[in-house]
Amino acid sequence: MMLIAAGWISILLLVGGLALDSALTGLVTRNFDEQLSYMLLGMIGSAEIAPDGEVYFNRPLGDQRFLEPNSGLYWQIRAKGHEDFSSRSLWDLSIDVPADHYDAKPHVYNSNQFPNEPLRIMERAVILPGSDTQWMFTVAASREELDDQIKTFRSILIYSFLVLGVGLLLMAGMQTWYGLFPLRHVRRAIQKLRTTGVSRVSDPLPLEVAPLVEELNALLAHTENQAEEARTHAGNLAHALKTPLTVVTNAATAKEPDLDKTVIREVGNMRRHVDHHLARARAVGRRSAGMARAEVWPSLEAVFRAVERLYDTTRFDLDGDHGATVAVEKQDLEELLGNLIENAAKYGGGSVFVTVNPASAGKAPANMCEIWIEDDGMGIPEEERPRIFDRGARLDTGKPGTGLGLAIVRDVVEIYGGTIALAESEDMGGLLVKLRLPRAAV
Repeated sequence: MMLIAAGWISILLLVGGLALDSALTGLVTRNFDEQLSYMLLGMIGSAEIAPDGEVYFNRPLGDQRFLEPNSGLYWQIRAKGHEDFSSRSLWDLSIDVPADHYDAKPHVYNSNQFPNEPLRIMERAVILPGSDTQWMFTVAASREELDDQIKTFRSILIYSFLVLGVGLLLMAGMQTWYGLFPLRHVRRAIQKLRTTGVSRVSDPLPLEVAPLVEELNALLAHTENQAEEARTHAGNLAHALKTPLTVVTNAATAKEPDLDKTVIREVGNMRRHVDHHLARARAVGRRSAGMARAEVWPSLEAVFRAVERLYDTTRFDLDGDHGATVAVEKQDLEELLGNLIENAAKYGGGSVFVTVNPASAGKAPANMCEIWIEDDGMGIPEEERPRIFDRGARLDTGKPGTGLGLAIVRDVVEIYGGTIALAESEDMGGLLVKLRLPRAAV
């Protein structure tokens, strides 16, 4: 910040100083040239042609410096074929001005033809009444006074801008120091978190860093939630594996004759529990990455192709929004849809209808994508719907399964910030599953 401030201050002061120097130099030079112009006009107004054809002044010029040798102010009138008519201040010198060119207007320029005395010269060609000769009127002044004025204001300008630049840099430094000072409070608050074991930044902090502190506290809460979820998952997995392990241990201790079948059965149960918790852990990790994104329609088509092979007598229909995109990993989305559509095919009466963002969905939140999965089966009684998502819950024990599918669906949906609800299908008479998932950012 200080380097950027120093760079901009230097550039702006340099540009401003050059512009101001150019303006002041031009103003002083124009004033100097105006004085020469007045003297030149006075010369032309006083000049006449004598009977011998030479030029003379009908009245003396007002500035006494023209009468003092080497005074720094000179005039001269020159014409081809005539002697130079010049001021006494020139003494034995002459201004080298060619008389063979014509300047209808005053022409001003700098000259170094006098040793140790730079000049500012203004000249003009004039044809006087009573003469056909072209006379070159010239007035010259030493540039020493002009250069001294320019040098004086340039010195003032440089010192003023130096003081201004240093002052601005000091102000920028103080502003940077004062502006970043609240971050020192945040550093001390974070140090307190590390050394005292508190879980939140609760100290009163400046308003400027309040959003940063809020985000920090949110990050701490998120980390705690993840840690708590990990502990809960580990506990649930340990509890789920404890029963099958006990059954296997007891069967092995008792040397039961069907030990192999018992081991295979309980290992299968343990594998399903492990798959369940791995699915939850995978969803938590992908959600934390914040980059989840999947198109709904291609995932539904892929699930339909897979389920149709298992239930070739079931009719599957798909309708709705082809461009819907949700903030869910593609693999997790297909697992969710696969569980729900397979259940609809397994327990339905032969027809499954899936709609993406149906028009009859009501006032769904704008940031949510709604997917309806309907079947023509027997449905689920309203009083039984709340417990169907519990682990191991099965209403139809005549069909193969463990009851973990819908529990996994509910857990993964909630991890991604969505919801799932059960209702009765008005069109097909069976079960209606309303799945809401957050839309992906555009």
